Amino acid sequence: MALKLHGSPYSTATKRVAIVLLEKHVPFEFIDIDLVKGEHKAPDFVAKQPFGLVPFIDDEGFILYESRAIGRYIATKYASQGLALIPTSDLKTAALFDQAVFSEVANFEGPAQALCYEKWFKSMIGQEADETVVAENKATLEGTLDVYEIVLSKHAYIAGNELTLADLFHLPCGARVKGIFPELFSSRPNVAKWLEALERRPSWQAVKDGI
Repeated sequence: MALKLHGSPYSTATKRVAIVLLEKHVPFEFIDIDLVKGEHKAPDFVAKQPFGLVPFIDDEGFILYESRAIGRYIATKYASQGLALIPTSDLKTAALFDQAVFSEVANFEGPAQALCYEKWFKSMIGQEADETVVAENKATLEGTLDVYEIVLSKHAYIAGNELTLADLFHLPCGARVKGIFPELFSSRPNVAKWLEALERRPSWQAVKDGI
């Protein structure tokens, strides 16, 4: 039985899971949850994802939510398929990977997601962006990308010279923000090169316009 991914085809968190599945060559069935209709708040959905958010997976009865936890689960379960994505060669390499993963959550996701919400999602539902919120989060994200510019001057990927989950976790929000504010990336050549390489990956090309 194929793993089932329950989510929205336009959700950055759902795409985060989908690209990991594709990188690991894991067949899956996509179950489209209509957020506009509120299907993510329906009792059957909340019984499996109590926060009422997308996505979650059903792997032969094993239910798991939170996109990064799902990504780690997939990369670990299917370690022998596709790229490793989680380095295990030595303690220090593994620690640098964890550092990059936690930095994405602590320093990138918040402002990037806020910009996506204000400038992309609100436009989809006919609302005006709060430009004060946009300016604050854009400034915060610029600070993060300035650090990334230094990090990526030393190696090709955010945790070292190999592609890992840390890079893939950035991709959905990063690509969407780039579409809104391309100068945030083009003004930082190392960051631009890194994101462009991620965007060229077949896994992203398969889901970038919807799953």
